[in-house]
Amino acid sequence: MYPIRFENLYYEKIWGGRDFEAFRDNMPEGKIGETWDIACHKNGTGIVANGDFKGINFNDLIKRFGHNLVGEKVSLEKFPLLIKLINSKEKLSVQVHPGDKYAAKYEGDYGKTEAWYVIDAKPGASLIVGTKNCTKKEFEESIKNNTVENLLNKIEVKKGDCFLINSGLVHAICEGVIIAEIQQNSDVTYRVYDYGRPREIHIKKALDVINFDLQCENLSQKKEKQYEGYSNSILCKNEYFGIEKISITKEYNDLSNIEKFDMYTCVEGQGTIEGDNFKEVIKRGDSFLIPATLGEYTIKGHLKVLKSYPTV
Repeated sequence: MYPIRFENLYYEKIWGGRDFEAFRDNMPEGKIGETWDIACHKNGTGIVANGDFKGINFNDLIKRFGHNLVGEKVSLEKFPLLIKLINSKEKLSVQVHPGDKYAAKYEGDYGKTEAWYVIDAKPGASLIVGTKNCTKKEFEESIKNNTVENLLNKIEVKKGDCFLINSGLVHAICEGVIIAEIQQNSDVTYRVYDYGRPREIHIKKALDVINFDLQCENLSQKKEKQYEGYSNSILCKNEYFGIEKISITKEYNDLSNIEKFDMYTCVEGQGTIEGDNFKEVIKRGDSFLIPATLGEYTIKGHLKVLKSYPTV
């Protein structure tokens, strides 16, 4: 086994842009809003881009290697996580995601809890995370009166900021950011408000699942622990996934976990992932899957990575 990189799956969006070109040379034409980089979902499944397994569909890879790939405690029925990058030239819709029970009942899918890490942000860029101390009734009235923007918690953001977007939390990505998104393997979104665009709005379902008690928290303020050659901080750990930020100045040594896979997303700099019989270049915007049975490996260089994994 070796660290696995997948072909980037690009999706054109009305709010998309071209900012991925700063670190990608394989972009198709158009307004590209999303790139799914570790994905095994009905709406997008990766194809291995490197090594001996190049050209193999992610589903087929799981069938071939099973728990040796994903880990002894990870189900083979559905890969649990998805990693994507998002580029917004314009505002995304104001939206909310359902939890597992609601999504299973009405959508036949997982719910969607996700985390955002700001890879880049233009001056004055912002995100919407949560609402401003309002009730469900007040929020519903604001939708009817087209004044919902007055009740949204809009915050200015910078490179390195990180937010946990639990299911039930109202949110939106605004103009001028590149976001790394680690999430449950789901594509269920309910739009609350879309700035007048002629797209479907899901007000009833959205109001069913919004939790007005959820608050915004910037996870980037978590304290980093210093080690020789790198520093590490745990950004979040919930019932679905954990995310660590590792800032490497020389090298970082690790060992795969036979119970679960790991994933690395490079958010700054460049380096290599090295081990027995493999050496892979990892640079800004790249994501790699670490098979559960990979063994020992070292990440060398001057880079920052997000290490994410299922909590099993």
